[in-house]
Amino acid sequence: MENIMEDPPTSAVLLEHCHFSQVIFNNVEKFYVPGGDITCYYTLTQHFIPRRKDWIGIFRVGWKTAREYYTFMWVTLPVDMNNESAKQEVQFKAYYLPKDDEYYQFCYVDQDGVVWGASIPFQFRPENEEDILVVTTQGEVEEIEEQNKELCKENQELKDSCVSLQKQNSDMQAELQRKQEELETLQSINKKLEQKVKDQKDCWETELLQLKEQNQKVSLENEKMGIRVHQLQVQLSTQEKEMEQLVQRAQDKTEQLEHLKKENGQLFLTLTEQREHQKKLEQTVEEMKQKETTALKKQQELMDENFDLSRRLSENKIIYDALQRDKERLEKENDLLKKENNRLLCYMGLDFDSLPHHVPTSEQGGAGQNAGLAHGNPYSGIQESSSFSLLSTEKCPTCNSDFANGIGDHILEQQQMQTHCLNCPICDKVFPAREMQIFEDHVFCHSL
Repeated sequence: MENIMEDPPTSAVLLEHCHFSQVIFNNVEKFYVPGGDITCYYTLTQHFIPRRKDWIGIFRVGWKTAREYYTFMWVTLPVDMNNESAKQEVQFKAYYLPKDDEYYQFCYVDQDGVVWGASIPFQFRPENEEDILVVTTQGEVEEIEEQNKELCKENQELKDSCVSLQKQNSDMQAELQRKQEELETLQSINKKLEQKVKDQKDCWETELLQLKEQNQKVSLENEKMGIRVHQLQVQLSTQEKEMEQLVQRAQDKTEQLEHLKKENGQLFLTLTEQREHQKKLEQTVEEMKQKETTALKKQQELMDENFDLSRRLSENKIIYDALQRDKERLEKENDLLKKENNRLLCYMGLDFDSLPHHVPTSEQGGAGQNAGLAHGNPYSGIQESSSFSLLSTEKCPTCNSDFANGIGDHILEQQQMQTHCLNCPICDKVFPAREMQIFEDHVFCHSL
């Protein structure tokens, strides 16, 4: 940074006395990312002549004089001075750039401290900002798109208006500079005339004294000199009137110049307001784009969730159909078991409702039957043997097991085993009731 070791030349010239149309800044970004070097591009107009001590500074928006710069860089004179309209550039290092997010602008300042050009405002801030999640309906999205189109159209109209105002401002600046040059010329002529009148008046007074001295010596020439003096006085009066007219014209030019300055200030304020409105519109467009993107993301999420629910519904339907078929099969098997049970009971000559829960032992039955006989029941051995043979032949026709605890208890046990098992409706594989999740995954694998 050898180019900024010494302070640049500045002045206390106010903002309204500067000429912003002589240097035009090109390709100025809306914002620059902190931590990187930035390059400033500018173009010199054909009426502007650069000098060795000219410089470009970064000023915070709202500056009043050239002394309020934040940092600066010396400009490089064009290689071809006849082609000054070619684009020039200077580079600012990241270390010397502002660290806040205020608005700044480039300004071209000559070696006399007069500002000849200023860029549009810009910021130093990161490029990406945090998205805001906004849920909108399809109708709102269409309305936002319509508003976006209208805003883009209005933005283009504002840009065209801004270009027109900039052109008018440039023309007014050129006209103002021309008027100032005319005023300076008139002031120079006025000074020369005043000096000439003063010199001529002094000369006339000298001549008048000489004439008075000669009046005593040359009385004959008195009338001639009197006529000469009268002519000179008339000429003096005429020149004084001409001088007053010139002064009045200079005052008129000064008032016209003040009026032009006021109009220029109003145009500059209007341009600033339109730029701010344009920035707001651009921010609104960006927010609309972010809302549209968020709505698309939400719509995709809802579609994925709908697909997942449809898949789960299909799986549950398959499981429900399998369970329904299993239930129907179990009901049919239960009916068959009931019929088989009734058939066995009828075969044995027993009624299920009258079937005792406890079979009396041989000792109790013998004691009850032989209580009234002196020598006991002679058929007790035959009854016991027939009862024993009846119990020994009672077996389940399904599982081939003995009815140790009675026929009713065994049938109930078989029904409970059927209700606590899960059978696959496709491959007839049996799963315990506590392994419901494994059974559902098994059935789902058949659907793949």
